[in-house]
Amino acid sequence: MKHKIAPSILSADFANLERDVVMINNSNADYIHVDVMDGVFVPNISLGLPIVKAINKVAQKPLDVHLMIVKPENYIVEFKNAGASILTVHFEASTHLHRTVFAIKENGMKAGVALNPHTPIYLLKDIIKDIDLVCLMSVNPGFGGQKFIENTYSKVAELKEMITIQNSNAMIEIDGGVTFDNYKKLINGGADVLVAGNTVFASSNPLETINLLKKQ
Repeated sequence: MKHKIAPSILSADFANLERDVVMINNSNADYIHVDVMDGVFVPNISLGLPIVKAINKVAQKPLDVHLMIVKPENYIVEFKNAGASILTVHFEASTHLHRTVFAIKENGMKAGVALNPHTPIYLLKDIIKDIDLVCLMSVNPGFGGQKFIENTYSKVAELKEMITIQNSNAMIEIDGGVTFDNYKKLINGGADVLVAGNTVFASSNPLETINLLKKQ
């Protein structure tokens, strides 16, 4: 499977959000990555339901919504109604992860599980066959523009092995610090989806940057 690119709207110009969503529509990106932060699970507050709904009115790409919030199970239906195609919750925030994953799927979305940099891969072994995507945080969640954590490469390899052994269909998504310096190594190591924020939106030519990130 050719890898996918998910520009992170967190790095967009919020004063020109519609313009930047239209740019992604016109690009070769595959998803629009939407980070939702509550200021509790992570030390930042970002987009809420009204903004997700507004993005969805303009978006022509599926919304890849990443919940960095406590009690994500309380908001599954709301984010479905807001337009999410993929809904990712954090392992660390989900006490009853199996129940939450199946509630997401029962609401017609793909179910993702995110792992913080310090959370070991083996904790997913009992649920890896039930999820559609694993989001490996390659920075500490909460802020854009952070430096990529090098240990991510070994976590990708370990996760890829688990997926293969258990015959899971889960995609591996990398979120944080994806640049031209590391994207090929991530793809060659087994990553399926790259979230790109600053790399895309700080570029003088975001469309071409997305094209370059799509290349093997």
